[in-house]
Parts: sequence; structure tokens; C-alpha cells
Amino acid sequence: MTEPTNPVPVGFIGLGNIGGPMAKRLLDWPGGLTVCDVSPDALQDFEAAGARIAADAAEVAEHAMVISVMVRDDAQVHDVLDGERGILRTARPGTVVAIHSTIEPETPAALQAIADASGVHILDAPVSGGFMGAHDGSLAFLIGGTEDAVELVREPFGRMAALVTRFGDLGAGTKAKLARNLITYASYVAVGEAMRIAEAAGLDLLELGEVVRHSDKVTGGPGSVMVRRTVEPFAAHDPLREPFLHGALLGEKDLALVAALGAEVGVDTPVAAQAAALILSAMSIDPELDR
Repeated sequence: MTEPTNPVPVGFIGLGNIGGPMAKRLLDWPGGLTVCDVSPDALQDFEAAGARIAADAAEVAEHAMVISVMVRDDAQVHDVLDGERGILRTARPGTVVAIHSTIEPETPAALQAIADASGVHILDAPVSGGFMGAHDGSLAFLIGGTEDAVELVREPFGRMAALVTRFGDLGAGTKAKLARNLITYASYVAVGEAMRIAEAAGLDLLELGEVVRHSDKVTGGPGSVMVRRTVEPFAAHDPLREPFLHGALLGEKDLALVAALGAEVGVDTPVAAQAAALILSAMSIDPELDR
């Protein structure tokens, strides 16, 4: 790992299932690490490893110029930033506060309005990759905020992530995370329906799971169709239209087969029905054009 060119002191507030492993990736950060959590147990490993332990967010800001915040919700984020012993009580001008919690899209701009008087810069920087990505440093950071503030965090964030992407101004990172999460949770619903069908058909669900993970690793899974900068319907002459149309028509056929299998084994298939109704528009195919 190359040495950072700008080893600013960093802080981390919120050392839970995701925040804890993220912060541990910064234990050897040359600028030093200050951590804070409401649970004393969460602090033990950090203290043993030589990190500075802070009693509250204000004490973190006394020592750190880049501060990561991974708490539960909007209310806790507000308290960590602007509470009685929040970051803004002691933060120096130029401090960057990165909010990793998944919050409302309007919250980052509201936080920045509060922080402006202190010269503190807010980033919304939610993460994708879950517990495993936090442990092995392979997370993706989805960031909204100024380019200068993002550049200040790139090197410490590079200890925690394999991908650091700025999507635009404040709020853009949160909007990107919500779009990402839609894919995840909608997929969980489809998986539930698929497993009910597979179980009723007498299939081994664990082996089916192995197949899904394997094929998604090969093809890219749902992300494999995210290769355009627009969702406008394909023009007739667009070279991508034919492969997308082919995929959509295969999907219609296979979803009809899924519905038939569900009927055969006595399992309702509302996800398959909805997918069949929407797949052409979802893949930007204009049904008015010749198939």
C-alpha cells in the first residue's frame, strides 16, 4: 500500500457492524485515527491497537480533519454534527464530515447550511458492499459534495474501498445509494418467489443459490444492463437496441414459463407477472417499433 501524500488526521464515529470494520482499515493511517462510539465494548480493539479514544463527537473534531460518521438515522446524524457535544462545537474550518449512513436525500444540504458558519464541509458518502466489503476493504463509496472535499478524502477512503465515485453535488451520493438499494431489495423479493417455486418443485435451494452467485459473477447480474447514460427508448438505429430487444423477448418467454411452472406447483407468481408486464419498458424498448 502506497503512503498517502496528504495524511490528514481522521476520525470515525459509529463503530457498529459496518462502521467498526471500516474504521479498522484506518488503524495504520499515518495521520492518526480518533474513534468514538456509545458502546465501550466497540472501543476496546481500537484502544488496544493505539487509536485515540474520544468521549464524544466534539472531542473527535478536536483531533481530526476528516471525520466519517456511520450512525443509524437522520436524527443521530443531526445530533453527531450539531448536538450539544457535536462536531461543530470544536471543528476547525476546512474539516470534512462524511456521512456514510443512508439518510434522506435532502438531509446533506440541510446539514451543510448548518455547518457553513463553522467552515465545515459535508459529504454524503453512503457505502455499498455490506459487511464483507467493510471487512476486506472492497466497499464502493457513492459521494455527493464539492470536488475539493472529495479529493481530501480519497486517500483515507481508499483504505476502506475499492471504488470511490463522486456523483455530483450534495445529496447525489444518497440518491445513488437509494437507486442501488432498489435493485438489491427488489431482487430479494424476486429471490423469495423463485425459492418458493424451486422448493415446491423439489429442487435443492442451496445448490440453486450457488448457481445464482456463480452466474451473476460471470455476467455481472442486474448491473450488466446498466451500460447507457439514459433510460430513453432506443432509437431504431441504435446498435444496442438489438441485443437489448433480444434479451427482453427472451425474458418475456422465460417469465411466461415461470408463471406456468408456478401454476403447476401451486405457487403464486406476482413478481414474474409484474416483470413480464414491465420488461420491455425496463430495458428501454419501444413496443411501437418493429420487434
